[in-house]
Amino acid sequence: MAEPKTRITATDPLDYIASVEPERRREEGQILDALFRRVTGEAPKMWGPTIIGYGTYRTTYASGRDVHWMRTGFSPRKAKLSIYLMGSYCDDATSARTAEMLARLGKHSTGKSCLYINTLADVDMAVLEELVAASWDAMARLYPE
Repeated sequence: MAEPKTRITATDPLDYIASVEPERRREEGQILDALFRRVTGEAPKMWGPTIIGYGTYRTTYASGRDVHWMRTGFSPRKAKLSIYLMGSYCDDATSARTAEMLARLGKHSTGKSCLYINTLADVDMAVLEELVAASWDAMARLYPE
């Protein structure tokens, strides 16, 4: 099987955040790092060149493909902030709760396991923290260490 393209790297997440442009996105990366550290109690690791992840889990898909991935994380991309909510993707009960929280969040869009935000000023930060915590709790329940 092919090796996954996105793996843990040796890059220091704080160095990466400090290099993010524009400055507004760098500041939002620092805010998100503090939020994720508070919720998860984990130090981040870089996944590939642009994703900051917290915690890990392993699973095997029905296809037989083994997956090693972060439990949650974010990427301060130039166009939008990408928030990875794996618990909402992996757990139907959490997905239902997530829909309710997203209705209160503010301006955003979603993908399968991603939440996209133009700027943190567009969202309620307390609801964002709730979303990250719900996803983190679901992953801890589904994939205990």
